[in-house]
Parts: sequence; structure tokens; C-alpha cells
Amino acid sequence: MGSSPAKEQRTDRRAKVEQMRRAEAARDRRNRIITWTCSGAIVVGIVAGSWYFVQRVEEQDRAQEVAAAKPVDGVKSFKDLSQNHVTTPVEYKMSPGVGGDHNPAWMNCNGDVYDKEIGETNAVHSLEHGAVWITYTDKAKDSDVSALKETAKKTPYTLLSPFPGQSSPIVLSAWGTQLGVDSADDPRVQKFLDKYVQGEQTPEPGAACTGGMTA
Repeated sequence: MGSSPAKEQRTDRRAKVEQMRRAEAARDRRNRIITWTCSGAIVVGIVAGSWYFVQRVEEQDRAQEVAAAKPVDGVKSFKDLSQNHVTTPVEYKMSPGVGGDHNPAWMNCNGDVYDKEIGETNAVHSLEHGAVWITYTDKAKDSDVSALKETAKKTPYTLLSPFPGQSSPIVLSAWGTQLGVDSADDPRVQKFLDKYVQGEQTPEPGAACTGGMTA
């Protein structure tokens, strides 16, 4: 006895529905596989990128350590410097001063740029905190002064100001050390900053460079 047309149609519909379900399940599996694969690739990429970044930072740190360990040609050193806080004028043996008695208030030195002369005894206090004081005379080129301002602004624990009467157009001073140069593009400028900003010569490393004098 043959199947009725209605029964055959129901059977066909069930077969098509089952086929659609299998196709949908297959698509779901493919999508999950793609998602897992992409997620794994992203994770691998993140891990690889993070590892590369860490390596780069470590390489830069090592390069800075190597640079800081090398002596800078032309640097003058001064030893046995007192650290008394005084409110009276101080006659320094070097110009600008690189250490000795100094004012109790330091000059702000968090990349601060001063267009006018500042208190020398205040700036020396900043050196005690590990800052580098960059000074210049009217013999320095305007382009050099502009370049030094940009360098100071992006370098914590530095300050820059004019200082008439010094022996070189540009002078970099840290506690107990000093370097005179003729131009801002002298490679020793950056070497001096790398070595002496918060360098080993600092009497009070990590001391504040903000909250002090601003003019």
C-alpha cells in the first residue's frame, strides 16, 4: 500500500528541516572554530607585542645605564662641598655654583624654564635634589636657547635660566660637576643629562623638584 501525498510531504519537510539543522550546526561549529582561532591569534599577538615592548624598554634602560657609566669629556668636578642652609649671599668658587651652602628654598626644577635670572643659592639647592641646571649668556644663539628650552621642558629634574658672566655661552651644572659648551647640538649636552640627572653625585636623590621657588 503506497504512501499518501500528504505523508510524503511531511516526510520531505522533516528531512529538509533536519538538513537545515545540520547545516546550522555545522555553521556554528565553523564560527566557533574561527572565533577561537582569531582569539588565539589576538592573544598570541598581544603576548608577542608585550614581550617585544618589554624587551625594547629593557634595551633602552641598558643603553642609558651604559651611557651614564661613561665619563663626559670636559666635565669639571668639585669635591668637599658643604650643604648648609643659609639665607645670606654665598660666594661660590665656580660660576654658576654647583654646590656648597645654599638657600633653604629650592627652585622648581621639573623641566622649568626661566626667562630671567634666578637666585643662584636657590638653584644650587635644586642641584642637591639631583637636578641639572642649564644656563646661558647672550652669546648663545637664539636657536640654541630655543632648543635647550625644549630639551629642559621634556626632562624632569632640569631647569634653565640666563646667567650672565659665565665662561661659556652654555653651561650645564649638576651637584659637584659642570660642563661648558658652545652650542646646544654638542652631543655632550645629552650625555651630561643622561649621566647627571638624578645621577650618583646627587646628595638627596628623589627629593622634590616642585613646591619650591618659581621666580
